[in-house]
Amino acid sequence: MTRFSPRAALCRAAGSLAAAGLLAAASLAGAAAPAQAAGLPVLAIGGPAETALHPYPESGEPLHATLGITLDNPGADEGDDDYETEFTVTFDLSGIAGVADVAVEDTSDCEVTGTKAVCTDQGIWAGLRGIDDLLLTAAEGSEEGDSGTIRVTGQSKGATFTPFTTRVTVGGADLVMEELPFKERTNPGDRQKAPITFANRGTRAADGVLLGLVYSRGLDIPERYSNCEYTEGGPGSRGPGWTTALCSVEGSFEAGATYTLATPLTIEVTDRAYYDMFVYSIHENSAAQRTAQRAGAPFERGTGAVLKAVPVKAPAKGATARGGDLNPWDNFHEADFRTENTADFVAYGDKVAGAEGTTVTADIGFRNEGPAWVGYVRSGEPVATLDFTVPPGTTVTAKPDRCRAVTAGGGYREDQKSPAPRYVCDTSMSVLDGGGLDLPFELRIDRSSVGAEGAVTVRGPWLQNPKLPFDPEPANNTAYLIVNGEGEGADSGGTTGGTGGGSGEPSTPPTSAPDPDSSESPSGTTGPSESASSATSDGGSAGTTGGGGGLAATGSAVLIASGTAAAALAAGLLLFMAARRRAAARHA
Repeated sequence: MTRFSPRAALCRAAGSLAAAGLLAAASLAGAAAPAQAAGLPVLAIGGPAETALHPYPESGEPLHATLGITLDNPGADEGDDDYETEFTVTFDLSGIAGVADVAVEDTSDCEVTGTKAVCTDQGIWAGLRGIDDLLLTAAEGSEEGDSGTIRVTGQSKGATFTPFTTRVTVGGADLVMEELPFKERTNPGDRQKAPITFANRGTRAADGVLLGLVYSRGLDIPERYSNCEYTEGGPGSRGPGWTTALCSVEGSFEAGATYTLATPLTIEVTDRAYYDMFVYSIHENSAAQRTAQRAGAPFERGTGAVLKAVPVKAPAKGATARGGDLNPWDNFHEADFRTENTADFVAYGDKVAGAEGTTVTADIGFRNEGPAWVGYVRSGEPVATLDFTVPPGTTVTAKPDRCRAVTAGGGYREDQKSPAPRYVCDTSMSVLDGGGLDLPFELRIDRSSVGAEGAVTVRGPWLQNPKLPFDPEPANNTAYLIVNGEGEGADSGGTTGGTGGGSGEPSTPPTSAPDPDSSESPSGTTGPSESASSATSDGGSAGTTGGGGGLAATGSAVLIASGTAAAALAAGLLLFMAARRRAAARHA
């Protein structure tokens, strides 16, 4: 039995990200959902449409393939998460008798008995998650081309499940993507050739291939090929600023042969680049694979030349029947680019006025004036924090959901309902050029005073290291909210207003990450740090977030820059890749 643990939490994180990114793209959903029983959530079982097995060897141990099954609860909200309810997933293995043998790892919560495998787990939550893998090997006496099906069902008192069926075949193509030696320290305007090359190391030919290209906002591939389809910002919610291209390349790609693009791609570093990533993958082309890779996102076909692949060496003779990929873990590579560039984050305040006892709305925040977007695509950590000190004589009665109350010194505050002297609001892992945060706060004016002001500062996520490493103009990182200023009032600093907007903001602000430790000090911050404010009423948690950049979390910009938090890969892109590497190690 798997209790809720760090491992379960990691699975949940991987599932939620993968639902938006590459794991979702590698999985196919189960059958249409049945009628929902007694209001219970409906979990769709999914997985690969087909799994290919290495033929049983003449000597030595057979090589295993991994069958990964997912559960998707798309209609649930995070507030409905249930960590206690148990469930079982049952695999009917009778359809692969004589074709494949099934085993599980020693640490698995699955058990194989005869022609049935049962996995036990607990916790029913929103989004996509995985369960323990099954290990498949070709059965002794099986022959290349033998195939069968596995039917997967689920059962729980807390949910209903859609069934899923996957095919297992002995033999198949094994498409392997070769890694390209990119120059990863770049400048805006740089261009690099990408002669993408792949091999088929399997036992059968691949009938057409599907080349996948995913690249972040600071990169571009200028040519839009007519046999490629493109989408921006998808599939799923991988995050803003991403482009995905799926290119259907025709031909029979023979076993034992290596192929390269007839004309190399051109990767261009744009003036928006800062931290960027390029992912390139290869799969056998099929309607099921295209549907899985699209993940429900809208795609638009290019109008340029046709992208073709040509052999590097003469192909070896082999069968031509289509099959699954013998080792899907070596089908992709990714490259990181670090560009010498800057992004100017400019804070803006507001001027409000009212009589004693009235409530006013103040619009504060910041804007990224570019030229670069900033996306911590490896770590998934926030880019910046908006730090707001409440003006003296006022009380916050409603705040944006993404903001959390802290002490006057910026430390941890357990009470998140009562008004506080200071609030911090984290961005997401990406802030687009032209994006930012627009944050409406409601304040009650408790005592009438002229020109009371509170600082609005955009800084790094950690108080100990508040500097934004990419920002060349720290002087405009602070603005002020001024209450009842004389005449026109003092200069509010930065830019005014809060209605402009970039993209990159989630439609529903996410839950904030754990508060900073109470030992944190505000060294290096600007603006007053001990401004007292009234705390006599229940603050509530109202308000919404405008159209600028962010999610909530905490973390070090140094860790972000170094990419040491790659296990987060967030967000989808990226825990999936770590999982694939682990699986690849098992296949080595």
